[in-house]
Amino acid sequence: MSAIKHKIVVLSGKGGVGKSTVSANLAMSLAAKGFSVGLLDADIHGPSVPTLFNLVGQTATQTNDAINPVTANGIKLMSAGFMIAHPDQAIIVRGPAKNGILEQMLGQVNWGRLDYLIIDCPPGTGDEPLSVCQLINSPDGGVVVTTPQEIAAADVRKSIQFCRKLNLPILGILENMSGFVCPKCGEEVHLFGKDGGRKTAEKFNEAFLGRIPIDPAIGLCGDEGRSFLEHHGESATAVAFEKAVEQIDTALQLLPGKEPATCDSGCSSCSSSSSCPTAKQEA
Repeated sequence: MSAIKHKIVVLSGKGGVGKSTVSANLAMSLAAKGFSVGLLDADIHGPSVPTLFNLVGQTATQTNDAINPVTANGIKLMSAGFMIAHPDQAIIVRGPAKNGILEQMLGQVNWGRLDYLIIDCPPGTGDEPLSVCQLINSPDGGVVVTTPQEIAAADVRKSIQFCRKLNLPILGILENMSGFVCPKCGEEVHLFGKDGGRKTAEKFNEAFLGRIPIDPAIGLCGDEGRSFLEHHGESATAVAFEKAVEQIDTALQLLPGKEPATCDSGCSSCSSSSSCPTAKQEA
């Protein structure tokens, strides 16, 4: 994994906050900017990446002792879902076996050279997040995902403490499912409360990456394996994702001793650089 410049762990203290959707869209946003990107689904019991990329039933191939990642939308993907014979098959294993699977997906996968590897961890502070952080040996940072209500924010505070105990830099807190704008009247309704992520970020003096509004299209795209950012790039939710990616990229460049990632055009921090041909083309 020494050929991977930046390794980002996506965490949540609670399930159901849309962490896998956030991970997938962060990966697709970075890939769209010209970066080489990988996405590792570290949720062994409930892998979501095969569904999010419309790859259910596909299995990873092997060359000699290396596992070849599955590729979609220009992103290298690895998931326990690509290592089972049938998509409905349950993976029934305990701690040591889970650690072995994670070792395979991290160390035996032919990732090649990557600018970014996004690691989508299962919720909580147990086996998988701990093993990922220890096996990677000093990942660049973590993105903590929450929803606005207090019951989610309370568990996110545990994730923050988890990161601090492991000396994992927190790149920011992202508040998902934050408000819904009625398509008929335009009124914004806060279905799950308001500002839980922002208040948590302020309390712990961590960066707040923004609010991702609820958009029914993001669920439909996930079920169909289509890129939400590609098909709904002008939506408020897509814009919020793009701003979060820019903040994450900025936070990475501020970390001591880290080399900036470069896009295919060769410049660093290309998402915000006016001199980048890729950025100009996208604009």
